[in-house]
Amino acid sequence: MKKKVLSVLSLSIAFWMNAQQKDSLNKNKIEEVVITGQYTQQSINKSIYKVDVIDAQQIKNMAATNVADVLNQSLNIQITPDTRSGNSTANIMGLDGNYVKILIDNIPVVGDTGLGSNIDLTKLSLNNVERIEIVKGSMGVEYGNGAVAGVINIITRKTSTKKVAVKASLQEETVRDNYDLKKKGKGRHIQNFNVDYNIDNNWFANISFNHNQFMGYEGESKGYKYFGTDPEIKRGYEWNPKDQYDASALIRYSKNKTSFYYKLSYLNEKFNFYNPETNRIPLNDGLGGVVYQSRDREYNTNRWVHQFNIQANLGDIRYMGDFSYQTQDRKYFDYNYDIPNRSVTSKDEKRSYYQTDIVYSRGMFSNFLNNKTFDFQLGYELDYTNGQAALIAGQFFGESVKRKIFTYSNFLSAEWNISDKFSLRPGARLSVSDMFDNQFNYSLSARLKTSENSNLRAVAGTANRFPTYDELFTFFVNINHDVQGNPDLNPEKGFSAGLFWDQNFSAANDWKIAYSVNALYLDVQDRIEMVMIKRPSTYKYMNLNTYRNMLLSANVDFRKDQLAFSLRGSVNGTSVSLNELEHTSPTDFQYLVQAGASVNYKLKNIGTGFSLYYKYTGPGRNYVLENDIEGFRLGKTDGFHMMDFIVSQPLWKDHLEVSAGVKNIFDVTSLNSTSSAGAGHIAGADRINLYYGRSYFARLIYQF
Repeated sequence: MKKKVLSVLSLSIAFWMNAQQKDSLNKNKIEEVVITGQYTQQSINKSIYKVDVIDAQQIKNMAATNVADVLNQSLNIQITPDTRSGNSTANIMGLDGNYVKILIDNIPVVGDTGLGSNIDLTKLSLNNVERIEIVKGSMGVEYGNGAVAGVINIITRKTSTKKVAVKASLQEETVRDNYDLKKKGKGRHIQNFNVDYNIDNNWFANISFNHNQFMGYEGESKGYKYFGTDPEIKRGYEWNPKDQYDASALIRYSKNKTSFYYKLSYLNEKFNFYNPETNRIPLNDGLGGVVYQSRDREYNTNRWVHQFNIQANLGDIRYMGDFSYQTQDRKYFDYNYDIPNRSVTSKDEKRSYYQTDIVYSRGMFSNFLNNKTFDFQLGYELDYTNGQAALIAGQFFGESVKRKIFTYSNFLSAEWNISDKFSLRPGARLSVSDMFDNQFNYSLSARLKTSENSNLRAVAGTANRFPTYDELFTFFVNINHDVQGNPDLNPEKGFSAGLFWDQNFSAANDWKIAYSVNALYLDVQDRIEMVMIKRPSTYKYMNLNTYRNMLLSANVDFRKDQLAFSLRGSVNGTSVSLNELEHTSPTDFQYLVQAGASVNYKLKNIGTGFSLYYKYTGPGRNYVLENDIEGFRLGKTDGFHMMDFIVSQPLWKDHLEVSAGVKNIFDVTSLNSTSSAGAGHIAGADRINLYYGRSYFARLIYQF
C-alpha cells in the first residue's frame, strides 16, 4: 500500500516540477458566466459577488458520483454523513446543512424537513450538471430563509451544439476492499444515460437517467447475514446499503429575447438499516430449536420536482420567473428478519417518516430605467410548505407533527455603476410568515476594478433561519430524561461581511497565473441549541447562543498548455457561546487549518489525462459540556489527508473514454474525537465516521 501511495506522490511531484497551472476548478476563466446572486447571467469577472465555480470538466475529471463527492474536495466545505439515515449534508464555516441553501437552477431543493436547507447531497446526481456555483456568506436578500452560511447552486445543462447528442456511462467502484458484481454483492455500481435533441432552431429537449447502487460497507460489523452470539461482534453495516434511481426530462424554447423551459425530475431511493442486535428466540419444540431474528428497517424516498422558468422582456423591463411544485415523501417500515433462513417473517405497515409538499415561486423584474449607470431590481418570493414528521422521525408528542408555513417576501436592490471601475449594489428584503415574526434582511455589495484583470469585492449581508420540526416540537419524556422542543422559538439571525481580491495575468513563456485572497466574517445571533434547564436531565431548545466565525483563505493557479496546477489554503476560527444552567463556555476562537492542491495534465498527442486532488484538514477543536458539575471542556477531532488520482484515455475519435483511478488514497475512515457532546438523552461519540476508506474505480463513457 505504501508503494502505491509513494508512486502517486512521485507522479504529482513530477507534474509540479514540470509547471504550475490553473486549478481545474477554472474559477478565473473570464469566459465563464454565473447566475447566483446576479441580475442576469454574466461574466464571472464582472460578478458583484465572489462566486466559486466547479465546471463540468472538473466534475468529469474527479469521477464523482454525486454532489457530495464533488464538494468534498472544496476547502471550507465539509460533507457530514449520517450512516444511520444515509444522508450527507454540507457544512460551511462550521455550520451544518440547516444553514446552507441548496438550489438547482436557482430554485431551492425540497428536503425532508423543508425547502433548500439540510438537503441530502447524495440524492443529487451529477448527470447533466453544467456547473456548481458556490457563494459563502449570508445571502438573505437574494435567497431568503436558510441562506446563512452560504448558497450552493447546481446549474443543469439546457443547450447542445449538436442536432442529436447521446452520452452513456458505466462506473464500477470498490468500497474499500469490497467488490462484487452479483446481486446482493459488494461495491458501488453507477450507470447513466443522457440524450439531447435540438428539434429546430428554437426548441430543445433533453432526457436523462441515472442509477447509483451502493451495496454498503460492513467495516467492523459482519453484514446482514450474521447471527452469532458474541456480544463484541455486531451484525449489520457501518455504512448501510442505498439504491437510487433518478430521471429528468426538459423541453426548452428560445427565440430572440424570450425563453422558457419546463423540467420534470423524479428520484427514488431505497435505504436499508440493518439492526446490529440479534434476538435468539427458543422454539420450545423439545428439539432445542432456535430462531435468530432481527428487527430491521427499510426507508423509501420518492421525490417529484416540477419546474417552469421564463425569461422575457416586457418592453424594456426584463422579467425572470421561476415556478415550482415539489414533493418528497420518505416512508419506512419495520420488519422481522429470520437471519438463517433469509426470510421476512412479518412486516409492519409502511408509514411516512418525513413528508413535504411545496409550492414555490420567485420572480424578478429589472432594467426599469434601461440605463447602464443606474438601475434596480424588484423581486418577490413565495413558499407554501405543507409537511409532516412521524413520531419515529424525532421524539414528538402524540401523533405525527403536521406543519403548514406560508412565507411571502419582497426584495429590492439597486445596481449603481458609479464609474467604469466601481459598482455598488444595496439591497433589502421583507419576509412575512404566518408562523413567525416578520424578518428583515439587508445587503451591501461593491466591486472595484483595480486593474484590467483585477477586482476587489466587498460584501455585507444578513439572513435568517427558521426553526426545524425537532426544535419546535420534540417531546421525549421518560423516567430518566425530559427533552422538549419550544414552539415559541425565534428565527436565528445571521450577519456576514467579506472582502475578496483576485487578479489574473499572463507571464513569460505563456504562463497564465491567477490568485486571490479572501476574508469573511460570520455572526449568528439567537442560535438555537438544546440546553439543560433543570437538573438532572431536563433539556429544552432555546434561543441562547452566539456563533462567530472568521475565514481567511488564498489560492494561486497556474496554467500553461496542457498542464494546470493549483494551491489553496485557509484558516478558519470559530467562537461559540454555550449556556447550561450556571455554566457558560469560553468564547475564545478555536482555529482550523486547511490546505489543498490539484494537478491536471493531458498528453498532447494521445490525449491521456492525469488528475490528482489533495486536501488536508487540520485538527478541530470546540468546547463541549463535560457534565453539569464540571462544566465545559475543550474537545479535539483528529486532522486527516485526502487524495484522489484519476487517469483517463479517449478512444475512437473521442467517442469513447476509459478512466480508472483510486479515491481516498490515505484510506481515511473514522476519526478520533473528544469534541462530540451528548444531546439530551444521547451520549456523545468518541469517533466520527467520515468515509469508508480507499476505493478503486473504472469508468467507460460513450458519446456521439
